[in-house]
Amino acid sequence: MLFIQIPEKTRRLSFYLAAEEYVASLSLADDCLFMWQTGPSVIFGRNQLIENEVNTDYCQREGIAMYRRKSGGGCVYSDMGNLMISFVTKERNKAFSFHRYLSSLSLALRDIGVQASLSGRNDIVVDGKKISGNAFYFSHNHSIVHGTLLYDTQMQHMLNAITPPHAKLESKGVESVRQRIGLLKDYTSLSLPELRDHLRTSLCDGCYTLTAADERAIEGIEAAYLTHDFIYGHNPRYTIVRASHIEGVGQLEARLELKNHVIRSANILGDFFIVGDLDRCILQTLKGVPLDRGALEQALPRQTEDIVLHLRQQDLIDLLLGCRPDQLTPPSKD
Repeated sequence: MLFIQIPEKTRRLSFYLAAEEYVASLSLADDCLFMWQTGPSVIFGRNQLIENEVNTDYCQREGIAMYRRKSGGGCVYSDMGNLMISFVTKERNKAFSFHRYLSSLSLALRDIGVQASLSGRNDIVVDGKKISGNAFYFSHNHSIVHGTLLYDTQMQHMLNAITPPHAKLESKGVESVRQRIGLLKDYTSLSLPELRDHLRTSLCDGCYTLTAADERAIEGIEAAYLTHDFIYGHNPRYTIVRASHIEGVGQLEARLELKNHVIRSANILGDFFIVGDLDRCILQTLKGVPLDRGALEQALPRQTEDIVLHLRQQDLIDLLLGCRPDQLTPPSKD
């Protein structure tokens, strides 16, 4: 694996997101990896609404920057006490590339006595406590996996900058959420710089250092991440909202604008992982389709798992029709 050395400098989190795309476009090696740290920031997923996921008032008051990424998954907090890792691979098999990266990282941690193991769809845990959350997306015919590695952090910021789903707060409580987060400083005597060096030598066997020209090219890509429209998105009109947690997929919220019971526009939000073209294959496909099971079955692709990871067509249709028992469905204005 090739290590990408980024000249040390104080940078915004968006620079590193842009660097992932740039490294993918260079196609330097089958596998590339780089690590980075940034000031207090929250980063939310491609299909999440900032007002649902981020305590914007708290972030603005505390000077915590807010960014959107192009991968799915949930909202996370990062600061200089966290190590962020980006893995860029030519491997196109989403499940294989994701699992290979998480397994390699877990083994590297075990080498220093940290009993890390994989949990759920995207986490690494120690003693049942989450130390790493990860997400992925495709860019330039490459798979990109990126995530957090918690070493130390300002726990107060982590808890207050992110807005947990109401159901999670009601069932577990904020204190319980805090207790389920682990910090690597409690499991290893290595300092954060020493941990970073260990991961580099364990995972990588070559190095490419970004040039000044590379950095300028990355900054050009970064500009798109800093636009108001990309960060805040848009919230179009909708007639109904239907939300549900689907096992193995994540939290989904379907927003539909209807006229005469026909879908005029649709959006699907949440912390799910996108592995295909959601806009073209699902959202655009739903336009003009009557909101009934037969019409939806005909319009939607049969293998919706190829677009949203693990999402079966019937589960998506149940979500749209409000057939799932845990859904929140405001009265229709249609």
